[in-house]
Amino acid sequence: MDSGPEAFAGAAFALFGGGLLLWAAVCARTGQPVAVGYGRVAGTVTALLAGAGFLAVGCRLLGAW
Repeated sequence: MDSGPEAFAGAAFALFGGGLLLWAAVCARTGQPVAVGYGRVAGTVTALLAGAGFLAVGCRLLGAW
């Protein structure tokens, strides 16, 4: 069973990662830049990798993986 702080951190990481993935996908689909000052491809790839990483850490902390 997860402890309170571990479950909270897992939920926070998972929500942030999922939100970042969703935001990056919407920006990429509409053609908007994901980050100011970076190319579209570099910003999108970086945001997608970071979102996947945060989501994986969140799932790991929640014990779902």
